Amino acid sequence: MTRADTLLQLGIALPIALLVAAVIAWVVRRLFGRRLSLPLSVMVIVSVLGLSGGIVLASLFAAGARAWIVNVVLLAFGCSVGLSFLVAGIAAALGADARAVDVAALLAAGENDRVEFKETARWNVREQRKDGRMEQVVAKTVAAFLNSRGGTLVIGADDAGTPLGLDRDFATLRTPDADRFELWLRDMLATSLGKNAAALPRIRFAEIDGQTLCAVRCPRSPEPVFLGKGDSTDLWVRVGNSTRAFGVDEAVSYVSRHFKPSLRTLVLGRP
Repeated sequence: MTRADTLLQLGIALPIALLVAAVIAWVVRRLFGRRLSLPLSVMVIVSVLGLSGGIVLASLFAAGARAWIVNVVLLAFGCSVGLSFLVAGIAAALGADARAVDVAALLAAGENDRVEFKETARWNVREQRKDGRMEQVVAKTVAAFLNSRGGTLVIGADDAGTPLGLDRDFATLRTPDADRFELWLRDMLATSLGKNAAALPRIRFAEIDGQTLCAVRCPRSPEPVFLGKGDSTDLWVRVGNSTRAFGVDEAVSYVSRHFKPSLRTLVLGRP
């Protein structure tokens, strides 16, 4: 085979390999669904590495074999699928551990710059009625965690970490259960913070001393999150154990320092 023939085969094989890798990555992500947090770009890279590994193996066991021989194609495809499922399985297993929230440990440790407790999300304890201001307090806290280093908001516990439950919030819903509460919470965050920001937190429920509590685990957001509902459009951040609104000058300075793009952000699609 001449050098020109080799270059021609390479030129034809590269886009086909990328297309096959993209299809494999897409299928794997669809099969794993929300259990897999790795973005499509990373899975495509993994799939391409699998194709390359299969071709290398074929060259070791079949000297002189061409790229288009059926055995080589099948081996490359099999290696790509196998490596993609292996990486996705490991990532999903590790992600499951990372998504777990030990609410009892959070209550025992108390509030800090990355943990905050709220008795209710909809019910005004002092006035004994449903109050939209409570919802905005929750939205501000979630926005502050997203804009900072991340953190966990526990709903259904007082400042001392005593589990009080979500019965008062459940009573304000048409269907008083955890599923309806999560649906309401997602909708409220989407309205207040935007759909992209509302999709970032992971919501988990736990039973502590016979009381149902809700833990909202917020990662660090890759972009600034602003509160778009109510009388304030300030940037909310965590400062020590408190949630604080930044004015325009502070917000501009904070965003320029805190949301600098990094190699990890570009490759993984998240901070």
